[in-house]
Amino acid sequence: MANTKSATKALRSSGRKRLQNKSVKTALHSMEKRFLSLITEGKKDDATKLFPEVSSALDKAAKRNVIHANHASRQKSRFAARLAAMAPAAAK
Repeated sequence: MANTKSATKALRSSGRKRLQNKSVKTALHSMEKRFLSLITEGKKDDATKLFPEVSSALDKAAKRNVIHANHASRQKSRFAARLAAMAPAAAK
């Protein structure tokens, strides 16, 4: 329990921030899972289209200090490597 007025305010503020950060992280995880599922299914075209969105979302989360900048950079690098390692999409 907070002992001072400022501690009570800080508690309310941190609670709001925690909820906002949680929603951003949840959206990030969902996007990452969708990207990885496309890769495992072998859908390179769809994964290639989704990669800029995932990359942008990671950068925005890092910019707002929801995740660490190095974490975002590492994830983008790993996703790009997995995308590049996929077999070329079959010509239709």
